[in-house]
Amino acid sequence: MAKSKILVIGATGNLGFELAKASLSASYQTFGLVRDSAFSDQDKVRKIRFLSDAGLQIFKGSLQDEISLVEALKQVDIVICAVSSKQVLDQKPLISAIRRAGCIKRFFPSEFGADPDKMRVSDLDHGFYLRKSEIRRLVEAEAIPYTYICCNFYMSYLLPSVIQPGLKLPPRDRVSVFGDGNVKGVFMKEKDVAAFTISTVDDPRTLNKVLYLRPPGNTLSMNELIDIWEDKIGTKLERICITKEELLKKIHETPYPDNMELVFIYSVFVKGDQTYFDINSSGNVEGSQLYPNIQYTTISEYLDTLV
Repeated sequence: MAKSKILVIGATGNLGFELAKASLSASYQTFGLVRDSAFSDQDKVRKIRFLSDAGLQIFKGSLQDEISLVEALKQVDIVICAVSSKQVLDQKPLISAIRRAGCIKRFFPSEFGADPDKMRVSDLDHGFYLRKSEIRRLVEAEAIPYTYICCNFYMSYLLPSVIQPGLKLPPRDRVSVFGDGNVKGVFMKEKDVAAFTISTVDDPRTLNKVLYLRPPGNTLSMNELIDIWEDKIGTKLERICITKEELLKKIHETPYPDNMELVFIYSVFVKGDQTYFDINSSGNVEGSQLYPNIQYTTISEYLDTLV
């Protein structure tokens, strides 16, 4: 079977860049939709040049320009959208354009985090997950073939501080532990998320399903994470317990959006929103089980870079 042609939207962003690289490395004919404004940003120009040299074909356009959007869509089979969480609802015209183009075999909307339909913090997150669920419902209402990628946390978020809000470096004397410290969360490196995503593109096992990334080496509680960090630095840290009630109080006292980091910590390491449900019983799939040959960076390996 011929390989699909892939369009990456957001290829100059952190994850989009990794997705485009992974697609090209897997020998897919790969395209990127790039706005004119990107060519005046030196960091984005550098990424465009790198990807172009690797074989990326550029379509100039934007999610707001339906004519250029439909024109681009008609030349590909797969659409992977990697716009930022702030732009999630900007995918509405993309969904409309996919319907108009009528040729897209699979759409990957911009999720790449926790499953928005599983989150239990709707009273705290200011619609963060509701907006992602809204896009899902639109995709399903239009009967667009899809795969949702739920990779949970990126390693570049929270892990560099060992989940210590406000810190940029990992602690070496004392550490806050949220809740009882035994609830597990998941961290994945962006390049690994991209590798798993591209592996699903032509895989019928992932069609109209959620692909969760929950590999054992990357699914840890705060206590387990701190244990690993202590072993690496050869020091026992003072552990300060922050109860559920204390964390909620801090969330309510901290203005939005500054409190969102605390909301995510509460969701994952107190409520257990990334790990409380069984993946297989829902009829969905887990990436490290489906693709055991993909070598991914473990949390322990990532922490080695911080020592």
